[in-house]
Amino acid sequence: MTRILIVDDEASTLASLSRAFRLAGYDAVVCDSAARAIDLLRHERFDLVFSDVVMPGQDGLAMLAELRDIGVATPVIMISGQATIDMAVRSTRLGAVDFLEKPVSSDKLLLTVENALRLTRLEEENRQLRRRVGRHDIVWKSEAMRRVLAQVDRVAASETRVCILGETGTGKELVARALHERSPRHDRPFVTVNCAAVPSELIESELFGHEKGAFTGAAARHLGKFEQAHGGTLFLDEIGDMPAAMQAKLLRLLQEGELERIGGERPIPVNARVLVATHHDLESLVRKSSFREDLYHRVFVFPILMPPLRERLDDVPLLADHFAALVADQNGWKPRGFTPAAVEQLLAYSWPGNVRELRNIVERVLLLTDGAVDGATVRQVLSGRQLASGPAAGSGPLADRVAAFEREVVLAELNAHGHRVAETARALGIERSHLYKKCQQLAIDMKAERK
Repeated sequence: MTRILIVDDEASTLASLSRAFRLAGYDAVVCDSAARAIDLLRHERFDLVFSDVVMPGQDGLAMLAELRDIGVATPVIMISGQATIDMAVRSTRLGAVDFLEKPVSSDKLLLTVENALRLTRLEEENRQLRRRVGRHDIVWKSEAMRRVLAQVDRVAASETRVCILGETGTGKELVARALHERSPRHDRPFVTVNCAAVPSELIESELFGHEKGAFTGAAARHLGKFEQAHGGTLFLDEIGDMPAAMQAKLLRLLQEGELERIGGERPIPVNARVLVATHHDLESLVRKSSFREDLYHRVFVFPILMPPLRERLDDVPLLADHFAALVADQNGWKPRGFTPAAVEQLLAYSWPGNVRELRNIVERVLLLTDGAVDGATVRQVLSGRQLASGPAAGSGPLADRVAAFEREVVLAELNAHGHRVAETARALGIERSHLYKKCQQLAIDMKAERK
C-alpha cells in the first residue's frame, strides 16, 4: 500500500488530509513537526510526503534542504495557506515536486498525489530502461540454454532463493535479471553487488548502509543495497568471495528480514528477494570452512548451472551477430556481418572467457575491417588472444616457452594459408620481411614444414 507522510502543525489539517488519503486507499501517517518528520524519513519508508511550509521551529523549506543533504529521495509536495510566488520557486529549487495553496479540494489533492506517484514511477522505469537497453538480452538457440530458461520460468514467480553457478563470463547476471523481470517484483528495483569487487572493510556499508558520522568520511546518510532493493531483487554476484564476518551478518538478515545501518540505533525491516551467483564450488568452500554451512543452506535452494560457451556453440553465431549490431549502433557504424569462414573460426575457438570474451573479440574484429568480417581477421585476432592469455607452450625457461608458442602460431598460420607468405604475413599483422626473419629465428622451413 502507498504510504504518505503528512507534516503540519495544525491538528485540523492533519485530520482532514489523513481522512481524504485513507478514504482513497492510501496509508496516511501524520506528524506535527519538521524535526519529527526527518527522523521518521531516516528510519521508515514513505512513497510521498505532504508538508506545510510555515511551521514553528524548523519550517518546511528548511526540512526540504535537510532531506536533500542527508540523501532522502522521497518526493515532497509542499502546501501552504500563506503561499507566495517566491515560496513556490524556492520549494521547487529545493526539490519539491509540486506546490499547493490551502485550502485544497479533495479532487485536486488526489489528482496531485496520482501525478506525483506516476512521475516517480516513470523516472524509475526510465532509469532501469537506460541501464537495460541493448545490454541485457539473452540470445540463444542451443539446447543447453533452453534448459536454463526452462528453469528460470519454473522458479521466477516464486520467492525461492536461487543460486546461479558457472564460469566467469557465462552470463549469470543476465539470468538473475530474467528471474527478476519474470517475477511479481518486476516493477520494483533490481540491484546488483559484486562481492568480489567491494573491499572487505566497505562491504557492510555497501550492503547495509550507514548513518551520517558513523565513521570517518561518512559525511551523509547512505542507503545500502538492501534498502535500495526494497520490494525488488538484490543480486549478490560472486557470493563465494564474501568475507566471513559479512557472511554471518548476511545470514542474520536472511533469517530475520531486518538490518541495522552502521551507526544506526534501530533495526530496519527489508523485503528484497535475494539471488546469488558464484564461479566457485560452494560445497568445496564449505568443506574448507571458507563459507558458512548455515548460509550455504539459506542461499543454495534452487541451483541453476550456466553452461560455458564451449558447450553451447550453436549460440556463437547468434551472439556474434547480436554483439556486432550493438557495437555498430554504439559507434554509429554501418551494420556488418560475418562471412562463413569467419563463423568457422569463431566455432573452432574454445572461448575460455565465455560470452564476455566473445563480446570483446567481436568489437576488436569490427575495428579491423570496413566490410563483412572475414576468416583471416578473426584468425588474426584469436591468434593474438591465445598468445596473450593461453597457457605457456613448452617447458623450461620463459624465453624457450615463448619461442615454442610463437613457432606454433606461425606454423598454424602458414598451414592455414597454404604457406602463401603474403597472406600469412597479413594475417599475423607483420611485414613479409619480418615473417622471413621470424621463421629463421624459429627454425621454420617455410616451404617444407606442414602439419
